[in-house]
Amino acid sequence: MRILSIQSAVAYGHVGNSAAVFPLQRLGHEVLPVNTVNFSNHTGYGAWRGPVLAGADVREVILGIEERGALAEVDLVLSGYQGSPEIADVVLDAVARVKAANPAARYACDPVMGNARSGCFVDPAIPVLLREQVVARADVITPNQFELAYLTEAFDGSAEAPAPTLDTVIAAAHAARATGPDTVLVTSVEHAGQAEGTISMLAVTGAGTWQVTTPRLAMKANGSGDVTAALFSAHLSGTGDPAAALARTTSSVFDLLTNTLQAGARELRLVESQETYAHPRMQFLVEQVG
Repeated sequence: MRILSIQSAVAYGHVGNSAAVFPLQRLGHEVLPVNTVNFSNHTGYGAWRGPVLAGADVREVILGIEERGALAEVDLVLSGYQGSPEIADVVLDAVARVKAANPAARYACDPVMGNARSGCFVDPAIPVLLREQVVARADVITPNQFELAYLTEAFDGSAEAPAPTLDTVIAAAHAARATGPDTVLVTSVEHAGQAEGTISMLAVTGAGTWQVTTPRLAMKANGSGDVTAALFSAHLSGTGDPAAALARTTSSVFDLLTNTLQAGARELRLVESQETYAHPRMQFLVEQVG
């Protein structure tokens, strides 16, 4: 499979394309990375260097790829952290160009905005663009629970709010589906009645809803959502089976996070964990809940 990945990039550490590309390559996919920022490190450190790339410059890179005739060979477009509001138009134009060249291609959007504990950490204009323009054009979206709440306004996604019920989260995912995407992967799910010390992911489609629950690891790992979105989107495109994609992704990401935690590292142990992508242990039960 050939994947056009439009995301941020850092020299030190692993977020955006610097998190997504290698796991996809380890699975045997050809990745065309197009960067939206070129930072020294992720912004979680509070200080970084390097530019946010102008939308026109990002577009030029994509047009150059098109001029090589490569867009017709793209099976999946993946987008994540956009860097600036103008990138939304660039991404949507790229999706249109890819689908014109290959109508079977799909678009997976990770609507990166923030999380319940940190709040929104992108330009305030970006969440509005994602909700009002970008998500409707996607085939797959991979929001965390906080982002799903913003996209649908179905519940309060803040850390201070009571945990929603599982049915509420599923209904919100279907509300998101009604705007355009056929598949919604909800990450970092915390719902009422959930066992203490656990966290879940949900894959929601028109054919059903699947849930997987894992132990909650005592760590914060920048880039783990980027790896999750990349692996799930690739597995889903390759198999057409949301339950299998969920099982493989969960296994790989949990082991990646475990390896990082055991190493006492702040940055993901992405390269050291490569066997977890190629040969996931499939250690978690995926149950159909809807």
